Amino acid sequence: MSSYEYRDRRGVDRISWERFEALTRELATSIASWGPELILGIARGGLFPATLLSYTLRRELYPIRLTRRFEDLVVRRAPTWLVKPPAKVRGRRVLIVDEIADSGQTLQAAEEVVREMGAADVRTAALYAHSWASPRPAYVGLLSDALLVNPWDREILQDGEFVQHPEYTAAIQAQEDAEADPM
Repeated sequence: MSSYEYRDRRGVDRISWERFEALTRELATSIASWGPELILGIARGGLFPATLLSYTLRRELYPIRLTRRFEDLVVRRAPTWLVKPPAKVRGRRVLIVDEIADSGQTLQAAEEVVREMGAADVRTAALYAHSWASPRPAYVGLLSDALLVNPWDREILQDGEFVQHPEYTAAIQAQEDAEADPM
């Protein structure tokens, strides 16, 4: 399963801000006993749970960016580094956070680089993960194969009006098409 194959999603789960907070609090409870010394949040979407975790766990947050997207469009099959981790990871327990583990490639690539930089221990966390994510993060807030609609990107401003994000519209249409024609 590769990322962004929306026909393979099952259902739609619209996450509210309240549910986002509850899932992130559950993650914090799971992570706390391990005791990360710093948190790396993968921009863009991963900064939402990473920021809340950094406040909840009282740890410094450093944004990193590796992505398949450019100007909000999926343009690459493999993640590309735009902002690498800081040297401060050396000798520390580092938690890497993203909003979703779809294929698992983004978190895995980040973990490999942080280990190469000399971190004492590295673990990954995702607010959500799909069953096909490989490897699956050490900490997951919600395991689901639904199309997960985030509260922070469900709508965009277009011609002065808020409308459903076109990527979600396309994904929902792909699911409807798949249900109508299961092959």
